Amino acid sequence: MTAYPVSGGPEGATANLCSTCIAQIDGAPDPNHWRCLASSMWSEEPAVQVLAARMLGRLSDHDWARDLADQLWLDDETRAWADNVQVSVEHRDSNGAVLAQGDTVVLNKDLPVKGAGFTAKRGTAVRNISLVADSPEHIEGRVEGRRIVILTKFVKKR
Repeated sequence: MTAYPVSGGPEGATANLCSTCIAQIDGAPDPNHWRCLASSMWSEEPAVQVLAARMLGRLSDHDWARDLADQLWLDDETRAWADNVQVSVEHRDSNGAVLAQGDTVVLNKDLPVKGAGFTAKRGTAVRNISLVADSPEHIEGRVEGRRIVILTKFVKKR
């Protein structure tokens, strides 16, 4: 176990973490490794509660993590600390190029648009895209006059 500094709160606040946890906090988390949050989120140590809340937020695409996050109770001060982190979500196209608000992208695959009754054809340029703030895999743009959500793996930056 290693003392890991928890940002955004009292100076010197740390939580004891295994080397795997430390490696995954800034990288891609393995959801199965983080199932330990079911017990550690109830720690009396605020730094541990803050890390648990932040990781549950990062894992919110998994049902078990959303359920735990719904159960987690934090006092107002600890909740403010947990929320006091700037998470930079980076959107990347299918080639790994960083996408920015207002960029133009090209579809690299025919995409059936659910609920709209048409298929967005490969090679279609989507201008002035919007980035979905909490999801690095999604962007929004207009195709055939309709605003649609597009997975970044199906576009390349122009």
